Amino acid sequence: MSVEIDLKGLGVIITASSRGIGFNVARELLKRNARVVISSRSEENLKKALDELSSYGEVYSIRANLFDQHELENLVKESWELLNGVNALVWNAPNVSCEPCLLHEADYIDWIEASALHTVAPGYLTTLLVQTWLEKKHRGVLVYLNSVSIKEPMPPLVLADVTRAGLVQLAKSVSRTYGKRGIRAYSVLLGSFDTPGARENLRAVAESRGEPFEETWEREVLGRTPLHRTGRWDELGSLVAFLLSDEAEYMLGSTVVIDGAMTRGISL
Repeated sequence: MSVEIDLKGLGVIITASSRGIGFNVARELLKRNARVVISSRSEENLKKALDELSSYGEVYSIRANLFDQHELENLVKESWELLNGVNALVWNAPNVSCEPCLLHEADYIDWIEASALHTVAPGYLTTLLVQTWLEKKHRGVLVYLNSVSIKEPMPPLVLADVTRAGLVQLAKSVSRTYGKRGIRAYSVLLGSFDTPGARENLRAVAESRGEPFEETWEREVLGRTPLHRTGRWDELGSLVAFLLSDEAEYMLGSTVVIDGAMTRGISL
C-alpha cells in the first residue's frame, strides 16, 4: 500500500519551471498540496504554464533570468511575499546554449554560461535563502535537481556535467553547516525523463551522427536502463515530496539517484 506525502501548504520555489522537468515537478508538488512559485525568463512560457497548473492548486509565477543577480534577489523577495514565507527551493536549470557540444567545440563564453547557470545561480539563491531563514529563525529545505551524468559523464554534456557536479558538495556543505538550525539540502541525480529539452538535445546528436532520431533515442535513452523506459513524473514527484517532508530529515546532505539503474557503477 502506497503512502502519499501531504506537503500541507509548504511554500516552494521551483526554478526553470515553465516546461520540462521543472514544470512537471511543480504539478506533482501541487497535487501533494504544496503552494508553488514557478519561474522562467520567458513571460510567454510562464503564462502558459500558470494556466495549465492553476487547476492543481495555489501557484504563482515570477519572471526570473537565472543569469541576473537582481532577478534572483527579486525571485526570493517576491516569493516570500506571495507565499507568506518560503519553506523550500527546488533548483532546476535549463540547458547550456551550446550543448550538446564536445569539449573541443566549447568557447570561453560557453564555460562562463555553464558556470553561471549550474554553479553561481544555485549557489547565490542558496545564500539568499539561508540568510533569510537564519534571520527569521525559519526552517528550510533545498533540493538540487542534478544529473546522473556527473557520475558517468556524457561527452556532449561536458560543460553541464563539470559545473553542476558542485551541487553535490553544496548540498553536503549546507547540511553540515546549518542542519542543526533546521536547514537541510539534497542533490537528486536524474536519469532520463521525456522532456522537450531532452528531445532537442538527442535530435541534435542524431543529426550530427547522420542517423534517425528514433535510433538515437532507443540507444541513448531507452536502451540504457533494464526498464526500457524513461522516468515517470509521479515517481520523481514522490521522491521530491519525500525529501521536502520531515520524513527525510535524517537523510540531510544525501545524494539520491533516480535513474532506472542506468549507471553501471556503484558508490559506497
